[in-house]
Amino acid sequence: MAGLGFLRNAFGRPKADRAAIERVKDLARKALRAGPDASFAVNEIVCADPACPGTETVILVMEPGAKTKAYKVPKPLDEIVEQDIGAALDP
Repeated sequence: MAGLGFLRNAFGRPKADRAAIERVKDLARKALRAGPDASFAVNEIVCADPACPGTETVILVMEPGAKTKAYKVPKPLDEIVEQDIGAALDP
């Protein structure tokens, strides 16, 4: 269907589901007990390097006056559950 081209990103892969992105942001906000001023960015990336886990989800946490923190979950965005967020936050 030609009208659905907008649903793909620049690499031809389907774009991430907005609901899944918001769900992961909410899980991260809850796990970190982040304040209302904290901003979150969630991106699913695919790494072709054999040393990479393949598809992973990166969660950026930006709080006023603090350095941006990045957390990685070694699985696709739509497969992330609450326990994955907790594991990513552990040092």
